[in-house]
Amino acid sequence: MLPAYVPNPIAALLGGGTPIDFGKNSPDRRRILGDGKTYRGLFFGVLAGISTGLVQIWLSGMYGLSSLPLHTYLSITLLASGALVGDICKSYIKRRLGKERGEKWPIADQYDLVAGAFVLMLLFDPAWIFTNITIPILISILILTPILHRAVNMFGYLIGVKEVPW
Repeated sequence: MLPAYVPNPIAALLGGGTPIDFGKNSPDRRRILGDGKTYRGLFFGVLAGISTGLVQIWLSGMYGLSSLPLHTYLSITLLASGALVGDICKSYIKRRLGKERGEKWPIADQYDLVAGAFVLMLLFDPAWIFTNITIPILISILILTPILHRAVNMFGYLIGVKEVPW
């Protein structure tokens, strides 16, 4: 899951600039996504996730690390892109519900990246997900994701990248 875990914090760290929604409102007069979703964050987040996956592929091939999943170029691209697509979709729904940027939304805030990554994998590379995401691994993902999410967000808050520690 590293190619899916890396994009969000990198997007927050290196994002900024032009918002994906260009500052526009939807018919409900709320922002479509908000200022937190930018093209620069999307680009660097996906790039960082793919780079992480490439390192995993290299380590697996170079050192025969069989404990790593057998990634492909397609799998790392889908995991990295899917994580941010999930985050963007969550932001869209969040705005429709009247929630502001940075406002807590338990469960959705933690699992949006997993949902997005898995949906893209199921659509474009289902064999990979069914081969590599076993029930024990899925349980591990469901347990580790909120812990990692909280730790990374607290760190981001402490270094001034995030406005809130969640």
